[in-house]
Amino acid sequence: MDRNNKMTLLSGSLLPKLQGYAIYLIVIVIFIIFAILLRDKGFLTSFNLMNIFRQTAMISVMAVGFTFVLAGGEIDLSIGSIVALSALVGALVLREYGIVLAVLAALGIGALIGFINGALVVKMAMPSFLVTIATMSIVTGFARWITNLSAVPVTNKIFSFIFGGGNLGPVSILFVWTIIVVLIGHLVISKTSFGRKVIAVGGNKTAAAFSGINVSNVKWILFVIMGICSALSGLLYTGRMRAARYNYGEADLLTVIAAVIIGGNSIMGGKGTVIGALVGSIILGMINNGLVLFGLNVEQQIIFRGVIILVAVALGPRDT
Repeated sequence: MDRNNKMTLLSGSLLPKLQGYAIYLIVIVIFIIFAILLRDKGFLTSFNLMNIFRQTAMISVMAVGFTFVLAGGEIDLSIGSIVALSALVGALVLREYGIVLAVLAALGIGALIGFINGALVVKMAMPSFLVTIATMSIVTGFARWITNLSAVPVTNKIFSFIFGGGNLGPVSILFVWTIIVVLIGHLVISKTSFGRKVIAVGGNKTAAAFSGINVSNVKWILFVIMGICSALSGLLYTGRMRAARYNYGEADLLTVIAAVIIGGNSIMGGKGTVIGALVGSIILGMINNGLVLFGLNVEQQIIFRGVIILVAVALGPRDT
């Protein structure tokens, strides 16, 4: 085999495989760099490392749902607004009726909005991009309206402990929630027939339909899953902050998208890795944490964060 053939074989088979593992190498490299440069600023302390997971938990939970939506060939831009409205509804119900009904109400709101998004996409044949821009605006308006921009305090200590404020020894409850949601998402997308249907629909919905898959139902379910994940993030924000506010999730959309794409998921659909989305979320969390410890101002943090994300995406796998 001549040299040209060897190079062709390398680029055609080995290189894509190496790119598939690039995300894991990137997270290790970033961790090592920060561990060395920030060793005197507390980066490696157990408190700081757990704090990274606390800060990224809600992003990670939303990233799981977004991985499903993206893998199915759709997009949902309403997730931040669902976080806020679900948090407020949950806090209001909690104040009057207790934890169980509060959780059901919050998750029910998320599922309902996801159901409506799915209905508009699959029944009205409207593009998910435009549908979820519209519902984002509507839901944001409701979140601002129902409490007149006022925060809803949470005094229930059990709720706060379960949904973000508690610790199991040195381990934050938020870390536990992250592991639970990621594990469920990973098993569903990689080990179940529904997960295979999602990948098939996102890869080629026409071929999926010919193979007997109900494409409309699969897409509909994806938006419901996304709504529930967003609502759970709203509950976690509420538990951690001991209050619900209309602006929860407001700045999370781009972070979630970045985490999912950095994690190796395709913007074109047909590919889904929940573990990759988690790693992408952790990378962004480490970057934010490290830049703060470096003492950079907000403007510098934004610039460096963008540069690092570009590098991570450039080194990651390409859509084919």
